[in-house]
Amino acid sequence: MKLITKDIEKKLAKFPLYSTDGQKEKEVIVKFFNPYGGGRWYVCEGEKQENGDWLFFGLVELIEKEWGYFTLSELQSIKTPFGLGIERDKGFKGTLTI
Repeated sequence: MKLITKDIEKKLAKFPLYSTDGQKEKEVIVKFFNPYGGGRWYVCEGEKQENGDWLFFGLVELIEKEWGYFTLSELQSIKTPFGLGIERDKGFKGTLTI
């Protein structure tokens, strides 16, 4: 599955890094998840880097929930049992409140 589409890239262009600082409610541009178990990443901001990778800021749910930065290449490098990788939740739309 392609994690970033042209449509998502257009949405991210409206929410570069640091654009939602100070906002209590943040729109989720894209949600990624581990189809085999725990792990969810909610992207609220993002910018394409010079090397072609994407740097995101959002809420990460692994063992705990925390706000932080992560890259597309980090998500793509995660391999779960049976060869599955991280997937994009095609139907997710929502906001997060701090």
